[in-house]
Amino acid sequence: MIWHVLDVRAVWIKEFAAALSAQAPTLAWLPQITNTGWIRSQEQEVILPDPALRVCYFPLQRGFAKFPMTLIAREPERLRRRLLKHTEIPRESVLICSSPHYAPVAQNWPGQVIYYVTDLFVAYGDKPKFIKGLESRLCAAADLVCPNSQRIAEHLIAEAGCEPDKISIIPNATRRENAISQAESQSEPSMRDELKDLKRPVAGVIGNLAGNTEWLLLEDVIERNEWISWIFVGPTNMTVTDARQREARDRLQRRCDRVRFVGEKPYSHLKDYARAVDVAVLPYRKCEPTYSGSSTRFYEHLAAGRPMIATRGFEELLRKEPFLRLVDSADEMTQALEDLRANDFRDGREALRRLASQVETWEVRAGTMRSSLAARIARQRAV
Repeated sequence: MIWHVLDVRAVWIKEFAAALSAQAPTLAWLPQITNTGWIRSQEQEVILPDPALRVCYFPLQRGFAKFPMTLIAREPERLRRRLLKHTEIPRESVLICSSPHYAPVAQNWPGQVIYYVTDLFVAYGDKPKFIKGLESRLCAAADLVCPNSQRIAEHLIAEAGCEPDKISIIPNATRRENAISQAESQSEPSMRDELKDLKRPVAGVIGNLAGNTEWLLLEDVIERNEWISWIFVGPTNMTVTDARQREARDRLQRRCDRVRFVGEKPYSHLKDYARAVDVAVLPYRKCEPTYSGSSTRFYEHLAAGRPMIATRGFEELLRKEPFLRLVDSADEMTQALEDLRANDFRDGREALRRLASQVETWEVRAGTMRSSLAARIARQRAV
């Protein structure tokens, strides 16, 4: 039996697949998408060191799920044959699809199928009707559907006709090794070498620093509170379409006093930055697809044990108190920072976060998916 994960372009899916591979034979598939993918056939299998994962790179035709490419390239059947070449017992093997575009592959898979949904795909560039059609086909073909949030689960039931008893919500997570110990949680944060010249205390923003961030609010808070430094960890290459928000980000990037943008870092390094700050800030704007998903950065900060302040731009976080403090404005964020300052940046929730982080891991998520599939199959056989 083997578990195929199709595909692992997203960091969080790669992390999930690596955790799964420690529990069961797993092959992760990573497409190399080009305009001539349908006439290419070469595969390359590698073992990634970080995370440890067996990955097969394969060519894929751009737009393969859309007409007329559906007729020209016939990628779904070719892709099914690719997977079967690496499958000893097809009827006992599992296909995990992480995109609705793989619905035609799932419909013809001889073993079990899981739709692992880590995004609100209708909020992206394709026409919603097209995506809903693919999701309906994939939900029908799947034995188990694993959205990473309640909102995505509700969308799949209402818009894709997914059977509710197929659903097992599996949020994002962090690595088990990232969870801070009791001794570490009681020690003072230590700065990375590139940040040692910043004056403490330090607030940290980690993640994709793009249009889903409240840059105007952050700029206001930073201007008001000259006593605290800020680090921003993550890529800034994505365009911010809102002009005022974009200009606020640009102004902050040009600052060279107590604001530091350190760029994108490898996933395995994020825990060091999360542990380096005195307070984590999750300044989400309320926009899709962000609002409906699962906040990876929340779980990174949960594992680091530091206090967190978040805006209400992420539905999942509205149910995460008391692990964090929710705010609606620059005034409220300033007050939250002042309250932490008065208590030496301890909010009394340290032990609670430490305990919670032990089970909010990719390893637990992989185990949940496996047990949910086993339970679903047992129910089907009992009917």
